[in-house]
Amino acid sequence: MRSRTVWQALARPDFLLTSWPWQSAAYLLSSAPAGIAALAVIVTATAIAGALSLVLVGLPLLVGLGLVGVPVAAMERRRLRIIDLEPAPSAHRTPREPGLRAWALTRFREQSTWRELAYALLFAVVLWPLDLLAAGFALVVPVGLMATPVVMATGGDHEAKVLKTWTVTSYPEAFGLVVIGLLLLGVAGYALAPLAGARAALTRLLTSPHELALGEQITELTRSRVRLVDAFEAERRRIERDLHDGAQQRLVALSMTLGIARLDAEPGPVADLIAKAQDEAGEVLVELRELIRGIHPQVLADYGLEAAVSDAADRSAIPVDVTIGLRDRLPQAVEAAAYFVVCEALTNVARHSGAQHAEVTGRHTDGRLVVEIRDDGQGGATAATGTGLIGLADRVSVLDGRLTLSSPSGGPTLLRVEIPCEPRATARSV
Repeated sequence: MRSRTVWQALARPDFLLTSWPWQSAAYLLSSAPAGIAALAVIVTATAIAGALSLVLVGLPLLVGLGLVGVPVAAMERRRLRIIDLEPAPSAHRTPREPGLRAWALTRFREQSTWRELAYALLFAVVLWPLDLLAAGFALVVPVGLMATPVVMATGGDHEAKVLKTWTVTSYPEAFGLVVIGLLLLGVAGYALAPLAGARAALTRLLTSPHELALGEQITELTRSRVRLVDAFEAERRRIERDLHDGAQQRLVALSMTLGIARLDAEPGPVADLIAKAQDEAGEVLVELRELIRGIHPQVLADYGLEAAVSDAADRSAIPVDVTIGLRDRLPQAVEAAAYFVVCEALTNVARHSGAQHAEVTGRHTDGRLVVEIRDDGQGGATAATGTGLIGLADRVSVLDGRLTLSSPSGGPTLLRVEIPCEPRATARSV
């Protein structure tokens, strides 16, 4: 398998037979023209900005120095491909609006811009001379030794000055130096590879920091998740409204029409069929009302979580005590998630636990909504029993909440939900 970084290549036994030693040397040697170009960019930008600053009181100098690192860092990320095949994305964000002004404002507000400026100054003044010195010293000696026979053959006097230090007068001695040069070239390959890898790591750290990019991605993911939850709740309310104002009203009209037809029909098979159809229409209407209430109950939208939970408790098959103390309304997504957790939990209690009594408590404290559902049933509830607990946990986790369950065999069972939120009057968007 092909190595993607010089560090991976160093662990291979055939390292010297690969292209990585030459790539390491090429990366370090290419620092010289790149560093000179970076220095030219910095000097030119500073000169132009300084000249304009005489008219605009220093602002162009700040702009020029602040943005000079951006093109240098872009060049260095491309040059990084010589020694590191792993992608090195830019840490810059895309401006929300087109135009030079929006681009400049976005760049000035990013930490990566100033990190790249620091790298550009360091690279133009310090790093490229060190890279050139290290690569030159590591390569000049072995190359000079290996070139001894060629120098002797072209010198005319059958002798060669080796590295301007000593004279070689015989070809056996010259070819002996070739062998020594080859050995030193292998040593140079192992010496330059970690140096090039370290330089590449420094370049990646300052021009493409993974932690910063990951942090921005997490922030954007959090924002998109909140938008997705809001859109989901809006869609739920739209479906509930369409069912309430459309299908439900048509069923009511159908039931009334069947009732009138039933009154006008003479006793017999036809009247019996009409009566049966009216009864089935009534049952469908009841089921549709339950479906609408399950999608997004109107009492939750109008009066909040406490009233909606009390309504669900009144419809429960077992007695349920409700104690919820909320002074303010909470965000709609939080109220909806908490309500459906309570409804699902009460349904599970009535169907599976054998409980005779249940209790629902809720409060908002320390920036979190805490809702607890207790029952005196037989316990033993787990996510593996298929009671929808995994779905409830997923729904709560979308809001950065947490669901915990304590249900020892023999009971009692406690389901606890915590969702971070602020009262709707003071809630801030993420």
